Amino acid sequence: MTEENLLIGSLSSDLFRIASSTYRGSMVAADRFNIESKKWLLSLKKYKPKHYISKILHDLENNLLDQKNDLEKAEKCLMYATLLENYALKNIYA
Repeated sequence: MTEENLLIGSLSSDLFRIASSTYRGSMVAADRFNIESKKWLLSLKKYKPKHYISKILHDLENNLLDQKNDLEKAEKCLMYATLLENYALKNIYA
């Protein structure tokens, strides 16, 4: 597993945690995982992922993670978490 895949997988996990915390109504936990997600995004800046992954990372950094925690944000976080997890797992042996 490359460091890039590890970072993307970690970001995916935190996005899932944002979604599940929001669904449970635990906004404090969602805020904490939001901060952690931003740290993973900063770490990913030195890599050049595929174009569609770059678009997801750009949307997360410039839009989604700055929104308030609500169900719409939770749904998008869950969608992006799944896409990023699939990318990381697909490329685990690449």
